[in-house]
Amino acid sequence: MATQPLHDTDPLEGWSLPSWTYHDAEFHAVELDRVFRPSWQVVCHTSDIPKAGDWHTLDYCGESVIVVRGTDDVLRAFTNVCRHRGSRLVDGASGCAKKLVCPYHAWTYDLDGKLTGVPDSASYPTLDRSQAGLVAMELEVWRGFIFVRLHDDGGPTVAQQMAPYEAMVAPYRFDELEALGRVTLRPREVNWKNVGDNYSDGLHIPVAHPGLTRLFGKGYGIEAEAHVDRMWGAMIDRESANWSERMYQKLLPPVPHLPEDKQRFWLYFKLWPNVAFDIYPDQIDFMQWLPTGPTTCLIREISYVLPDDRREMRAARYLNWRINRQVNAEDTALITRVQQGMASRSFSMGPLSDKEVCLRHFCRRIRDLIPEARLEHQPAAGWSRRA
Repeated sequence: MATQPLHDTDPLEGWSLPSWTYHDAEFHAVELDRVFRPSWQVVCHTSDIPKAGDWHTLDYCGESVIVVRGTDDVLRAFTNVCRHRGSRLVDGASGCAKKLVCPYHAWTYDLDGKLTGVPDSASYPTLDRSQAGLVAMELEVWRGFIFVRLHDDGGPTVAQQMAPYEAMVAPYRFDELEALGRVTLRPREVNWKNVGDNYSDGLHIPVAHPGLTRLFGKGYGIEAEAHVDRMWGAMIDRESANWSERMYQKLLPPVPHLPEDKQRFWLYFKLWPNVAFDIYPDQIDFMQWLPTGPTTCLIREISYVLPDDRREMRAARYLNWRINRQVNAEDTALITRVQQGMASRSFSMGPLSDKEVCLRHFCRRIRDLIPEARLEHQPAAGWSRRA
């Protein structure tokens, strides 16, 4: 496992965030403002909205964002809000429309966001149509995946974040992927940070994931870059005793576009603060954990694949799903135990191993953005207003 030098000047280097930050309502509100509004959030893949009028939505931070393909083939992102009375324009995760029509008073917008129709428009003396189009959000397409962000704080683009790994990702042909199934939404009774802490934790693999240990042995690694965590594991040759794992080892076919050392290699990236790509020879998954409250979050995930009609590949993808459903069930139990334990007054901060490089880096960033996270004990109510 990769390690990084300790930051000896900070007495909290080597300590976790205090437990109160995993359930405090004020801390949650500050996180939404300082961590999530400026961060890039994945919505879908360009292949999910191939035609003019196709749209997808993403709800987070109290906002609903709609990404739509225009008649000029340009992708645009807007808040899903009519400029008349604030009504939501569209419902659901996806759809297709020639125009965006508000269901409340039928204000109508072109796919480029311009306001084009207002019933009885002469009765609105203050209306300036040129200023009443949909509110645009920032959008970036990175290797076919569509990201949005609510606030530009000058932080790096997705492409800049992933720059250290571009050559590593390139062989997987992200731009050509197509969805396998639909987005799955999984509510969790845990603070969003517990999901991310667990995702980038390599120490629990040999303890709590026997299946991954059977597949990778002791070869699971982690490292932390400025904006991205990377985890990886190469499958060992020893046959697993578990049926799903053994059949996956046996049936996973060669993938012509991948180099030899990636044929049986699992690769994971976590982009700050809550978006992950699980990269397998047979498929690519994204997973995203969105905060819905101080002690709740929503995991959003979907698989993407390249066209491949081989029976062995279809079987491998099914077996991959079986293996990872078991891993997810194990992780759900783990993070639930942690969230429950953090409610105890006996626990505040825990020491971090020098091998827990991803968690160390995450704690450092949260403390930089929210200095109150340096306080071991929960401050009095109203601390965020005083700050």
